[in-house]
Amino acid sequence: MAWKKVSPELSQILAEALAAFPAQKRAMFGCPAYFVHGNMFAGVHQDSLMIRLSAADQLELLKQNDEVSRFEPMPGRPMKEYLVLPISLLEDARDFDHWLRRSYEYASSLPPKQPKAAKKKSKPMGSKKR
Repeated sequence: MAWKKVSPELSQILAEALAAFPAQKRAMFGCPAYFVHGNMFAGVHQDSLMIRLSAADQLELLKQNDEVSRFEPMPGRPMKEYLVLPISLLEDARDFDHWLRRSYEYASSLPPKQPKAAKKKSKPMGSKKR
């Protein structure tokens, strides 16, 4: 599978839709991703916009829209809580906002992630204390 650049259009759509959310924007593997309490809840990967949902919300959205799919950053490697939103859903402002809010609320309900401790710098080989 060839790597595709992140869609600037989708990045802009997501940035505008999440402007009012108290979320932190970070890059994940060069792709824009949005976090709350250290938990990712939305992002753009290549030409896909994905969101994180509870199991119940995933089932509801999958039943509601047959264009929605599971998010697989690599074929055969799905991320279990993430779905890809189709362009048709992004074009319906109310529906899009509804699912972004559900995603944000779900990630907000998860335990905050603690920042990882910084790795200790190792001493260069051959340098000994005397």
